[in-house]
Amino acid sequence: MDDSIIKGFSKYTKQQRINALIQKCGFGESLATWLNSLEAADETTRRIINDLSENPITSFHLPFSIAPNFVVNGKNLLFPLVSEESSVVAALANAAGFWARRGGFQAEVLGTEKKGQVHFLWKGDAEKLRLLFPEIRERLLAESAFLTAKMVKRGGGISAIKLKEMSSVLAGYFQLDASFETCDAMGANFINSCLEQFGKSLQHYFQTSDKVSGGERDCEIIMAILSNYTPESRARAWVECPVTDLLDGKPEEDCQQFAEKFEQAIRISQADVSRAVTHNKGIFNGIDALAIATGNDFRAIEACGHAFAARDGRYSGLTDVKVQDGMFRFSIELATTVGVVGGVTSVHPLAKLAMRILGNPSAKEFMMFLAVAGLASNFGAVKALVSAGIQQGHMKMHLSNILNQLNIPEERWAEIQQYFQDKTVSFSAVEEYWNNLEGENKILTGQ
Repeated sequence: MDDSIIKGFSKYTKQQRINALIQKCGFGESLATWLNSLEAADETTRRIINDLSENPITSFHLPFSIAPNFVVNGKNLLFPLVSEESSVVAALANAAGFWARRGGFQAEVLGTEKKGQVHFLWKGDAEKLRLLFPEIRERLLAESAFLTAKMVKRGGGISAIKLKEMSSVLAGYFQLDASFETCDAMGANFINSCLEQFGKSLQHYFQTSDKVSGGERDCEIIMAILSNYTPESRARAWVECPVTDLLDGKPEEDCQQFAEKFEQAIRISQADVSRAVTHNKGIFNGIDALAIATGNDFRAIEACGHAFAARDGRYSGLTDVKVQDGMFRFSIELATTVGVVGGVTSVHPLAKLAMRILGNPSAKEFMMFLAVAGLASNFGAVKALVSAGIQQGHMKMHLSNILNQLNIPEERWAEIQQYFQDKTVSFSAVEEYWNNLEGENKILTGQ
């Protein structure tokens, strides 16, 4: 056996894991001190953060930011955002302010149904299984009642169980396709527990029912798992204003030209997959930032959103625009599932703060906020693309990262930022300007 294999790493203390890292990678002993300095100051927060994952050695920091002026259904909100991309928060805040002066965002929830499946093999006749299924469904519901009782009291539970024959995929392959309402919870553990119980009940039915015999009693459960694709759980958000109000202080002709180019950009995203992927990435810049800040599963949210973008058999941009009768209307429909109780949202101190900043919204309200964040992010991106271009604003926001990379003293930043106000920002341009400044300084000081 390879002596370099580390055994029982998950049972190590944090210090032991750090020591193993130092030894394995040849780092200096000072690394331990630095890693420890990144931990939360108070013991309770430190314990909560460490318990969120396996094998932690320290905490990884990202900016927790605020974008103000999000007017949603007439309510003025601050959006808490977590992102490492420098222009994301700026774009969201800019779009929020722009639309706040034009009536704000409107949003609605179109459904909240979540899904999951029990995948199984059965050797009997498909028609016979269909005839037996009403009886099987009643047993599934009865034998899972101990799991659903509390959720039912909150207004949720199992809303449907359907049988699907999938023999074109595998011989004898069927699905129990179940629908759930989980109220304000994400509901993953609830759904998976119900599905696993369905699997047990289904097997027990085949083994004990006098309506099946012989090989029909053999039921092989392949897996029982929720689906992150929830097309019946979705929200819609939109903004609208007169075309003539799209560009502050600009002539009507410029506003009309902007609206036309904006619409062309959206149509391209709907027709061309190369553009659609980047278009939707820009949408999720905003959605992910809000989801991460609130402790929601941004990976599940993205997976569902991208699948929804391909719901018609072709991957397409998630936003739409309509320019008609002098009015500009920009909208998004987003399939997503979220939770505002339980999980990380209820234990992570900053996630709890983020929910308080949002006014402790219900799951339905938060679905709308995510759709709004995606729409705002996309508006900012497309607006930049069809006017000044994406790089001008993005690289100016990125300038501070470049200054840090070049180890330029912070007291010199203002001077450099002022110089690049009306110039193209790039790493090489900043480096060259800084070297010139340093050269001039050495001449002046006689070095």
